[in-house]
Amino acid sequence: MKHPPAQVRWERLTQRPLFGLALAFAVAYAVPIVEPDASRAVVAACLAVEWVVWGAFALDYVVRLLLAERRLEFVRAHWLDLCAVLLPLIQPLRLLRLVSTLMLVGQRARMASQIRLTTYVAGAVVGLLMFGSLAVLSVERDSPDGNIKTLGDAVWWSFTTMTTVGYGDHAPTTGVGRMLAVGLMLSGIALLGVVTANIAAWFIARFEMDDVEERRQTEAIRLLTEEVRALRAEVASLTGARVPGHVGEEQVR
Repeated sequence: MKHPPAQVRWERLTQRPLFGLALAFAVAYAVPIVEPDASRAVVAACLAVEWVVWGAFALDYVVRLLLAERRLEFVRAHWLDLCAVLLPLIQPLRLLRLVSTLMLVGQRARMASQIRLTTYVAGAVVGLLMFGSLAVLSVERDSPDGNIKTLGDAVWWSFTTMTTVGYGDHAPTTGVGRMLAVGLMLSGIALLGVVTANIAAWFIARFEMDDVEERRQTEAIRLLTEEVRALRAEVASLTGARVPGHVGEEQVR
């Protein structure tokens, strides 16, 4: 029996633990934002959890690279993973760790064949809404001209931005907040396109299935008609009777 490559076995083994760490990262990222008056110990613990999660994803990338049979091709195929691992090292901002963790989780989710497209899209929508709300709240709450001061305002802004509605009652005023807005808008358009394409593909596949079934039934009727004609001709030759061709065809029809 042929065993899967070591890289595949590692990915299957670490998939659930890494998703668990990603959930821990979500909690650690959200607590200091939702509770701005949290103690220094809580903030320090959340910061440590964020770095531990990032380190786990970085270690996962290194191990997969070492286990890959062709490492150069692995780097080329997983360049987004590499960027996500190196991104927080450029400037140790919490927002960069957020972006890198989202990128790494998304990459691992796409590699899981058992996760269906609808589940992935739903998870992406929930994740973007949650992290987008927390991220914009963290950068806009202390802005003098900002109007996104509560978590409710941030969630409402994220939802209207992702759906590209843009009522304008809440809008970011900082540069980082506007960058987040651009990212959410592009993500919302992309997810909407994925959903639309998935629905269209389902209808096309359904129509093609019906068309194939119809052609199969038509071919079966044609073959049956030919067999009936052959039988009538054989009976006519045995009995010495002559059966008019046009009459037989009308009866068969």
